[in-house]
Amino acid sequence: MDLQTTIYLVVGATFALYIGIAIWARAGSTSEFYAAGGQVPPVMNGMATAADWMSAASFISMAGLISNMGYGGGLFLMGWTGGYVLLAMLLAPYLRKFGKFTVPQFIGDRFYSKSASTVAVLCLLVASLTYIIGQMTGVGVAFSRFLGVSSEIGIYVGMGIVFMYAVFGGMKGITYTQVAQYIVLILAYIIPAIFISIQLTGNPIPQLGLGSNLIGQDISMLSKLDSVVTDLGFGKYTTTTAGSTLNMFVYTMSLMIGTAGLPHVIMRFFTVPSVAAARSSAGWALVFIAILYTTAPAVAAMAKTNLIRTITPGVVMQSADPYAADSQIQYEQRPDWMKRWEKTGLLKFEDKNGDGRIQYYNDKTKNADTAKKFEAAGWKGNELSVNADIIVLANPEIALLPNWVIALVAAGGLAAALSTAAGLLMAISSAISHDLVKGVFAPDISEKGELMTGKIAMAVSIVVAGYLGLNPPGFAAGTVALAFGIAASSLFPAIMMGIFSKKMNKEGAIAGMLAGLFITLFYVFAHKGLFFIKGTDYLPVIGGANSFFGITPEAFGAIGALVNFAVAFAVDKVTKEPPEHIQAMVEAVRIPRGSKAVDGAH
Repeated sequence: MDLQTTIYLVVGATFALYIGIAIWARAGSTSEFYAAGGQVPPVMNGMATAADWMSAASFISMAGLISNMGYGGGLFLMGWTGGYVLLAMLLAPYLRKFGKFTVPQFIGDRFYSKSASTVAVLCLLVASLTYIIGQMTGVGVAFSRFLGVSSEIGIYVGMGIVFMYAVFGGMKGITYTQVAQYIVLILAYIIPAIFISIQLTGNPIPQLGLGSNLIGQDISMLSKLDSVVTDLGFGKYTTTTAGSTLNMFVYTMSLMIGTAGLPHVIMRFFTVPSVAAARSSAGWALVFIAILYTTAPAVAAMAKTNLIRTITPGVVMQSADPYAADSQIQYEQRPDWMKRWEKTGLLKFEDKNGDGRIQYYNDKTKNADTAKKFEAAGWKGNELSVNADIIVLANPEIALLPNWVIALVAAGGLAAALSTAAGLLMAISSAISHDLVKGVFAPDISEKGELMTGKIAMAVSIVVAGYLGLNPPGFAAGTVALAFGIAASSLFPAIMMGIFSKKMNKEGAIAGMLAGLFITLFYVFAHKGLFFIKGTDYLPVIGGANSFFGITPEAFGAIGALVNFAVAFAVDKVTKEPPEHIQAMVEAVRIPRGSKAVDGAH
């Protein structure tokens, strides 16, 4: 069976499975629509949480970023996994004990203010809509390559699939669909990794293959990769950092606390029957997440090794001179996988020196000796552009794996993007219908009316998400990291202070959320091109790129969180403290039953 037919069959079967589950598990009440009735078993909720959290960024982009950046890309591993531990240990059990459906509802009740709830909805919408751009873009990338359609058609199809199981099934349908999506995406990630690890190192365990010797050579794969990439003018794969050390630290912190503040992940802990089940499902989710995250560095390094070996045959396996003319392949002799990916626009070749060969190297190297070798070889600049988003999806094709493995990876990439998109849409829908419509504008709305409002809000959100995927704003390249930054600077501090500071009042929380959100957005957009006009010249609002101690906009969420905390506590000091019953409620949520705690009854 040819590759395209295999892909259609495998992807079509997974879509049919998702829709079938949604029909079986459709929501019949607001409790089932928002929180799956609160009766999801911990292991299944752990799988659903893992699928919800491991987005297209985790499945498609993360290994690609690590492959391109080397050691510096490790900040995504550290930030996202560390953030999940922070969420599971510090926030999830307390929020579950509080017993509400959504993050804005928690903030509104804890800070005894509809205004606080409304501000939380604003922060949630900004973060979730920003995040969803990346998911819809991932859907478009996967469809455009594997189903032979344009990315626009791919996004329309993705919108239709999500509509089928999210609008009708609500959180209940999404939860059980995400269990299936987790199984698909984890198999799609692990199976190719095992194949490629055996090919390169003979070790079937990718995590161990990463440190093993290449077959037929007395050198580890990482040492060989270090040698090859430095020969090609790149920094050492195992030591290069992402900008300055300060930026790498702040970036990691932004991803950590952003993860802990993501509303669509937090909502998953409202779907289990008890606080103990919330803790258990958090532990299971960490196990399921770790399977992919411990494999990602191996996938990244092996993909980089295979990519270079494809372009410069013999260099990786036989230590040939990368500057010699016969070390680069002729463009006309490029492998089929390159031809397929060129159609997507995510892989491009430009013959700068007219020799018909593909020169892939870092023409901006700071190493003078390496630059001289490039010049002596007659090279005029890097001729191959490889988007990081294709690394995982193209990896099985580069390694010439069987068609069914390539088809499985296509299904996995789509499962990752669709599962997170559904979770984000659920968070957006519940914020609008439950927190704005019922909580602020129409508190007497019936359960049936609220359920219909939620479904309408979901449908509208899908249309908006699709539009943003089709017409991404100029900052789309960093949308996923930016979404984490927005959650980090606005929602995370409010949740933390709501749980651990019984003296924090509504004025402080509202001021902090607004300050954190707006200073982060200001830094991002001022950096990207808000301008003052001076004659005919345009001057940046702030002093150029990364003007705050070299911190990149995607990493600024941690600074925004500090501003949030500082403003909140400053305002809290000059305003009235919370009512006694609110302080008692905070203690009741935080302190285990049976201690000498206040019971919160007064």
